[in-house]
Amino acid sequence: MLAIVLSGASGGFAYFVPAAATAFESTGQAVNVPSPSAMASPSLLFTPSPSQLPQVKGAFTILLLGSDDDSKFTSDHVLTQSMILVRVVPSTKQVTMLSIPRDLFVPLSTGGYGKIDGAYSYGRAAAAVATVQQDFGVKINDYVWIGLLGLIHLIDAIGGIDVVTSNPVLDDYYPADINSRSPYSYQRVAVLAGPQHLNGTNALQYVRSRHNDLQSDFGRSQRQQQVLLAIRQKSKQISPEDIPDLAKALNGEVKTSISIDRTASLVALASTFDNPDTIRQIVLLPPYTHGGGPGGSITPNWNLILPLVHQYFP
Repeated sequence: MLAIVLSGASGGFAYFVPAAATAFESTGQAVNVPSPSAMASPSLLFTPSPSQLPQVKGAFTILLLGSDDDSKFTSDHVLTQSMILVRVVPSTKQVTMLSIPRDLFVPLSTGGYGKIDGAYSYGRAAAAVATVQQDFGVKINDYVWIGLLGLIHLIDAIGGIDVVTSNPVLDDYYPADINSRSPYSYQRVAVLAGPQHLNGTNALQYVRSRHNDLQSDFGRSQRQQQVLLAIRQKSKQISPEDIPDLAKALNGEVKTSISIDRTASLVALASTFDNPDTIRQIVLLPPYTHGGGPGGSITPNWNLILPLVHQYFP
């Protein structure tokens, strides 16, 4: 889902930003990111202390959101099936990705408790951002949201991606809800192990499937980060002549708080990121989380999560 922004933060932004700018101008979907106190907070069973990381000039944090926005949902009430925090530090050329489990049981910024993927449904991007900020004790500068068709169109527009599927997918109950008259039906999909060239539909199947992965949703988080890096790699082959097709692919499937005026500085920044070894990937596997929460949710171990997060995110 979210490969676009990481491809930019790590070297492909020079091609992504003009395309995104064109798409955003045509859809007018920019939304401001709230401050951590901008929304009412529920009473917390814990009080996350703010990160003690020093402020680094030019560094920023983006929350990447991806939703199942098929016809089973109204446009105002979709869940965020994917949530990834991305921290970019230009001075050290360091990028950190942190996947947040969609089923993590947390206090919601809109009140009460629930799975973190429901925050967007209750209050759109502002609620999702405020929930992550208050629970993880981090400051988010911007967000980008993308829907299902956005990923398919983007990957098809760049000619597909190449991955080595260390986590193969075999799913007898994959939702058949894209361009379907019966959004509640299922289909069988398979992405086999080994080197694979994936088009947009196959890539979506690879990052979206939840069944038959021994690591459950954690395995899916690892697949999503893998596809992010694959799009980053493929973005190096894109030429300026491809920008109109990319803009068309993103049109209507992207919402963001990143202003058009800021894109010029991001384009200049992109050219300085060229080393994949500076990308750090984090997935909150046990003992940071464990199952058995209310309604099949995942319970966070904040005593371990917060110190880990605050190593990299202010």
